[in-house]
Amino acid sequence: MIKLTQFILFVLISISVYGQDIAVVQYKGGGDWYSNPTALPNLIKFCNQNINTAIADKPKTVKPESVDIFQYPYLHMTGHGNVFFTDQDAENLRNYMLSGGFIHIDDNYGMEPYIRKELVKVFPDKELVELPVTHPIFSTKYNFPQGLPKIHEHDGKRPQALGIIHEDRLVLLFTFESDLGDGWESPEVHNDPEEVRLKALQMGANIIKYAFEN
Repeated sequence: MIKLTQFILFVLISISVYGQDIAVVQYKGGGDWYSNPTALPNLIKFCNQNINTAIADKPKTVKPESVDIFQYPYLHMTGHGNVFFTDQDAENLRNYMLSGGFIHIDDNYGMEPYIRKELVKVFPDKELVELPVTHPIFSTKYNFPQGLPKIHEHDGKRPQALGIIHEDRLVLLFTFESDLGDGWESPEVHNDPEEVRLKALQMGANIIKYAFEN
């Protein structure tokens, strides 16, 4: 009981100190967790200018097994390839989400089959479910009546926003066949039209706002 009380106190203190910073998860497995280097700094700038956040200019980097993840209300994962969670990673990530944290996994093309398998370790009793277009994450600030916007073609499939829900709260969002992160990148990286980049940034701001307020 003492250890549990100390842990809860640590979480509350961490949130109060770092409550508006975000972090990137440096996962195992060889996948490029570091891809889209300009994406989050651009999203942070957009959020600070448009939804009254005060996020540090650059995201921190955390490892899934570290207690440091509890300092951040929003964790981001992306990449093109393999992801692997140890049992310790899975338990720590589960505890993080159950204690109020939020994880956004954005498939940068090729990540999907690996992350699905690893999420079973994190929540063996839960499944990814597709979010309805009426979910508040699509309207926290900007309205997306059709749901997740399509940013890059990939396999030409429709974009999907999948989630894991605990006690009526979305604790994990997996965006697939959309590639929001590419849309957040600086204009010269992918040469996306400005209206496409704006949609990606607005959807990203919705996600950040949801993570901070729920």
